[in-house]
Amino acid sequence: MPSNINRAIEIFKHNNGILRSSEAQKLGINPLTIARMLENGIISKEARGLYRLSDSDVEGDPNLINVAKLVPKAVVCLISALSFHEMTTQIPRKVYIALPREYKSPGIEYPPIEIFYLSDKPYKAGIEEHEIGGISVAVYDRAKTVTDCFKFRSRIGEDVATEALKDYLRDENRSIEQLLHYAAVNRVKKRMEPYIKALI
Repeated sequence: MPSNINRAIEIFKHNNGILRSSEAQKLGINPLTIARMLENGIISKEARGLYRLSDSDVEGDPNLINVAKLVPKAVVCLISALSFHEMTTQIPRKVYIALPREYKSPGIEYPPIEIFYLSDKPYKAGIEEHEIGGISVAVYDRAKTVTDCFKFRSRIGEDVATEALKDYLRDENRSIEQLLHYAAVNRVKKRMEPYIKALI
């Protein structure tokens, strides 16, 4: 195998087996080398401008990893975050992400995404960094996710929001104080308080 391909394989391995084309070029991998690796099945195209070593094992949800690589400002939210935190039986058919309002719409074809644009304070509140397959993925914490569900209940369904709240309140590690804090940030405190009082 040519030395440039061997070197490229090692670079991929040092980056958890996945790279954007722009990252690959910055790390010294020529676009022609990428093309040859694709032709020979050494790497596969995960999405436009995103490549993975074909023999690399994917731990966790590859769609969350791909979105994290393709849209660095994305924070996994709503049904995707509920699924990540094991707070719903629903299987997300797309990756739900939050982005700052000023961020332009990312032109990605796959995986399918649904974007929720947030102002600065709601966007930054409750972000956790989780490692999935060696890649850092931003996900809203459990309490923030519940309040987001109430904020966007018209888009995801009131039943999803209430079930998420019930699940959260059943958790022995719940924090009513934190929940109300995020509810205030999301301007849904008055709507959520009667539900919380009825359920605790």
